[in-house]
Amino acid sequence: MGVGRGRGGTTGGLALAAMLLVGGPVFGAEEASAAGSVKVVQGVAWVERPGARTPATPGVRVWPGDVLWTEGGALLGVTFRDGTRLTLGADSRVAVDEYVFSPADGRFASVFRVARGVIAYISGKLAELAPEAVRVETPVAALGIRGTRFVAEVEGGDDRAPRR
Repeated sequence: MGVGRGRGGTTGGLALAAMLLVGGPVFGAEEASAAGSVKVVQGVAWVERPGARTPATPGVRVWPGDVLWTEGGALLGVTFRDGTRLTLGADSRVAVDEYVFSPADGRFASVFRVARGVIAYISGKLAELAPEAVRVETPVAALGIRGTRFVAEVEGGDDRAPRR
């Protein structure tokens, strides 16, 4: 895993960082249990859940258990309910294994599993309120997030986001 650079050098990382500037979360009552939603897409990207593969377009909701996919040359930006922003670079696969943001109940969890590709991450309120509840996992390491931003690359990897 390389940190601080995107595919093809720093240009990829800069493009990912620029996508993270997309605004914060906006959710209506019916979306309250969704983990987040797609904010920005360039190229071909997908949100996959059991039995369905949906083209990622702005406004598509993302749920715990979904797998986010980008094709070659694509970028995908997702904003989660707590304001966390996750951007996938080209040819990336990330599973949203867990996501719970319920401050009223004191329940928090965020686990993203990166199977391959480049991601840029900016933490939101969840990492501020319960930093121990936030993890980004890769095939070679698990990162505990303590309120930060980073860019990471997982080279090679499987075409499928890993599942437990």
